[in-house]
Amino acid sequence: MTKLPTSLQKLINELGSLPGIGPKTAQRLAFYLLKEDNIDLNNLSDSISRVKEGIVFCSTCHNMGESDPCHTCTDSKRDKSLICVVEEPLDAQAIDKSGQFNGVFHVLGGVLNPLEGIGPENLEVESLIERTKNQDPRIKEIIIATNPSLEGETTAMHLSKVIKQSNTKIKITRIARGLPMGGDLEYADDITLMRAMEGRREY
Repeated sequence: MTKLPTSLQKLINELGSLPGIGPKTAQRLAFYLLKEDNIDLNNLSDSISRVKEGIVFCSTCHNMGESDPCHTCTDSKRDKSLICVVEEPLDAQAIDKSGQFNGVFHVLGGVLNPLEGIGPENLEVESLIERTKNQDPRIKEIIIATNPSLEGETTAMHLSKVIKQSNTKIKITRIARGLPMGGDLEYADDITLMRAMEGRREY
């Protein structure tokens, strides 16, 4: 059996460890990088190695940014009375791209999953409660936009309960069923996200 060069096999192994990339895809990517002359591997390598250096997590919304607080939280054109709660930064980006939301975000950093030992204390739930309770009296509505999965629904129900306990004046809504059960926000198209946002309901 022909053995691949060690450096190439190591690249295939590293690419294959990324989510959503299987062994065959990793192999194709590695061979593509090897054969293509118009790809600057030094720039690619440098970008990958420095990706974490210029990124900070906002202490208010926990989204990724280049400063703390992030651009979204400091943007005077944003409607600070609306907070959209999402699982991950990519979900916030997907909703922002839809053009149907001009409020601010709160990134949980995941969802409740007792089977994997992920409880409220492992997510940015307490900081969300603090935002509703003390820091910003302008908040009028919280839109829960967790993914339409079992874990996402469980998280939405928990958030609704704890927010109502801390502040009964805030309206709590859930994005509408414009998204398929088990789907991910980051892969949804703009029209689907637009309809989901427009059709949100009180939770």
